[in-house]
Amino acid sequence: MTTALITGANKGIGFEIAKGLRAAGVTVLAGARDPGRGREAAERLGATFVQLDVTSPGSVAAAAELIEKEHEVLDILVNNAGIAQGGPTPSGTPLETTRRVYETNVFGVVAVTNAMVPLLRRSPAGRIVNISSEVGSLTFASDPDSPFYWLNGVAYQSSKTALNMITLCYAKEFKDTAIKVNACNPGYCATDLNGHSGHRTAEQGAAVAIRLALLGEDGPTGAFLEDEGALPW
Repeated sequence: MTTALITGANKGIGFEIAKGLRAAGVTVLAGARDPGRGREAAERLGATFVQLDVTSPGSVAAAAELIEKEHEVLDILVNNAGIAQGGPTPSGTPLETTRRVYETNVFGVVAVTNAMVPLLRRSPAGRIVNISSEVGSLTFASDPDSPFYWLNGVAYQSSKTALNMITLCYAKEFKDTAIKVNACNPGYCATDLNGHSGHRTAEQGAAVAIRLALLGEDGPTGAFLEDEGALPW
């Protein structure tokens, strides 16, 4: 039985990723910070709730211990939990805001991934999927003809750029193993992250992550992908 942990699975894209993997026959562990919301979402999904605050070392360690005790192995890790905060300009963004974004979007991913690596190594086909964003692309951000050129959010955008490098680093570490590590762009989806202003649904945004989570042996690793294919770093 394939087992998957999705962080931030109680709503939005994370919930839809969990739903899609559950439909594919995967045993889903729905990670969420809030026990009430997490349990309610897990019940709706037919999944198992795992209390997981990616910014809390104790919570991350406890989740890893629980998964090892109850499942012994983890086949899929989807690092989905993320926040979007910022200021009017890079120089007008309080340092504490950027620090808070990085705690979840960057350091939280590293903490959870490191805690789950021993369990992923036991899988015959370990998969790590990092939910990134097209706004983290340095190519898009530096191209005046790109629709994303005028976005200039130092906290959120740079956190996704950092996440892309993190993806590459882990992919290189595990290149000679059965573990594949990729980042994906769900697109601008209507979720709580953006006040439901996106033009895509959370279900649409989840599709690429589900595909990467179920990737076959011949699939890529160390890639940055969306529905239509590869994105520039």
